[in-house]
Amino acid sequence: MGKFRIIPSIYLYNGNVVDKETKEIVGDGDAVELATFYNNRGADELLVFDLSSSDSEHDANIGTMIKIQDAVDIQMIVGGNVKRLEDVKKYIYTGAKKAILDMSKDTNVEIVKEASERFGSDKIAVMLNKDYDFSKIKQLKYDGVSLIIADSCANECIGLGIKVLAFNCNFTFNDMVEFGKQDKVYGISDNSFAGDFDFLNFKAQLKEEGVNTIVFESAMSFDQFKKNSDGMIPVVVQDYKTDKVLMVAYMNEEAFNLTIKTGKMTYFSRSRNEIWVKGVTSGHFQYVKELSMDCDLDTMLAKVYQVGVPCHTGADTCFFNTLVKKEYDESNPMRVFEDVYNVILDRKKNPKEGSYTNYLFDKGIDKILKKVGEEATEIVIAAKNPDPQEVKYEISDFLYHVMVLMAEKGVSWKEITKELSRR
Repeated sequence: MGKFRIIPSIYLYNGNVVDKETKEIVGDGDAVELATFYNNRGADELLVFDLSSSDSEHDANIGTMIKIQDAVDIQMIVGGNVKRLEDVKKYIYTGAKKAILDMSKDTNVEIVKEASERFGSDKIAVMLNKDYDFSKIKQLKYDGVSLIIADSCANECIGLGIKVLAFNCNFTFNDMVEFGKQDKVYGISDNSFAGDFDFLNFKAQLKEEGVNTIVFESAMSFDQFKKNSDGMIPVVVQDYKTDKVLMVAYMNEEAFNLTIKTGKMTYFSRSRNEIWVKGVTSGHFQYVKELSMDCDLDTMLAKVYQVGVPCHTGADTCFFNTLVKKEYDESNPMRVFEDVYNVILDRKKNPKEGSYTNYLFDKGIDKILKKVGEEATEIVIAAKNPDPQEVKYEISDFLYHVMVLMAEKGVSWKEITKELSRR
């Protein structure tokens, strides 16, 4: 039996979060902020629905979906406005795990098999409601459908050979437990999974009832660690994406157990002599991404998603008082790319006389594209040379011009690396 997923839904109209029925904007309408909130609170995936009716609305929602997937670690299943195969491609190209075809629409029924063959069966889900002719389920399996999103008909879809996601079935907690124990179930998406819903706590409750949910479980207990004389361990906290050291704090057993249970970094304040949830007063929470112990089991490394800043001074790290520093060349590839890219951006915003970078920006996109093409050709020519040094130089020239192009088009290295990591 696979993991049982708890999945909230987001409805988009003109790129904003809206109410499904009225299409009125919910809150400030910020879909990325809502998706990030769900991600940090312990949701396993996201269902994102495109409520557009026009091409411009459709494109706005596609753009928002891309921003959502760039911002979160969990995956999306998306759908809502498929009229042709091209729309399936657009959904999948947002980075979505699966695209949804609605079986109540003839245009969607007609392209299921073709979509599966073109994009892979693992990329295709279908939405069914209680009016569906369930005798056709075998055909869906033959056509390559990998997931049924069962709108108010989850129990009817059980045992038909395709994984089932229960959608808005108005299940009680006991219903969810019973459904979660069935074979070939994927998860559940319910209207109650909204607002301040505590996903981690809910999944823990289901786990206690025998449902195989995705929860934090430590491979070691606190009593296996080597504590200091106060019964605590130091915790070095890093940003999970950049590896930047944010702060150091201490944990006792209670703080450790609360961290595992809630997914929020919880410490013991030695100055206040009390349990301390980081961010409870400032709003600058730290959400757990990974916890590990050192070789002596006396120090923890926590990789976290930091909301706001970690330091009470407002700094983005508590380690800003430099004592000694020897000049050195930065060798971290990502930092080198970021540093060069930031210089290029600075030239774009603050032109400098005689700058080649500004020359390219002044000449415009056609000149930049011409240089990118020329440098790509130079790489091909250099690769014929047995000496790899020439290739190194030409690739460096190429990457510089690509970064100028990125700056011109407003594309960052973060977006590029995010896209590469999905492939």
